[in-house]
Amino acid sequence: MTVRILRQRLQQGGILAAPGAPDALSARVIAAAGFESVYMTGLGATASRLGLPDLGLMTQTEMAEHARAMCRAVDVPVIADADTGYGGPLNIRRAVADYVQAGVAALHLEDQVSPKRCGQLAGVKVVPLAEAEARLKAALAARDEYGDVIIIARTDALPGHGIELAVERARRYADLGVDLVFVDGIKTVAEVEAIAARVQGPKVISIVDGTDAARLDLKALDQMGFAICLYAVTGLFAGLAAQTAAFAALRSSGALPPVGYDYGQFCELIGLAPHQQFAHRHEIESGTE
Repeated sequence: MTVRILRQRLQQGGILAAPGAPDALSARVIAAAGFESVYMTGLGATASRLGLPDLGLMTQTEMAEHARAMCRAVDVPVIADADTGYGGPLNIRRAVADYVQAGVAALHLEDQVSPKRCGQLAGVKVVPLAEAEARLKAALAARDEYGDVIIIARTDALPGHGIELAVERARRYADLGVDLVFVDGIKTVAEVEAIAARVQGPKVISIVDGTDAARLDLKALDQMGFAICLYAVTGLFAGLAAQTAAFAALRSSGALPPVGYDYGQFCELIGLAPHQQFAHRHEIESGTE
């Protein structure tokens, strides 16, 4: 089970980089690049599946199916966004069960109000502390019932409520017995340093391209004590930039531009050869008796 692999990796120490994958194909690219884990980003899932912004539009079943496809595509552990848990205690219980069945190694549950929104957006609001803690308790109880999964408690208090509330919530969530805590919405180096200094225990950080915090490299984040670094939108943004440039060149010139990737490389990435070999071994020979 990949959850065992991820637990062992976290116990070894040293920061784990988990780039975000908007879909199963991107997850293959990340794994092929040699990363030890893949992050199923809710923003990327919403963008790739619906072509819409991350405003709580994906349902629990859509997210679980997205996670299942990603887990099937790669052998490395998948860390998945589970949003707010999609409702009350029974919804959270079902979400944990479905994520475990999908093969997810870790999931994060956040304290936003419903409908949630991307943690980088202004105006993010959180539920009362008692409700947030009840969500996490339900997730922990569901894990006992359905199978092991690493549970990450995420707080989105920082953008709308400030560093003090974010730190306090992270500390309270850690006391409940979750595996890691995650303060989202970080944009500056100063915020990273404050979280590192004031929140003890295993921590997750998300570094978003284009923010001041993106100046920090993995070595610096490791020295600050973070256990996992999510690069949630790097692959999504890089892919969009490449597609935009390629299609603009094609539209302008009418000729295919060089894109640095060919059909042979694509077939290798998606594992065409072993699929064909399996099919050939089990083909029914044509002919009549």
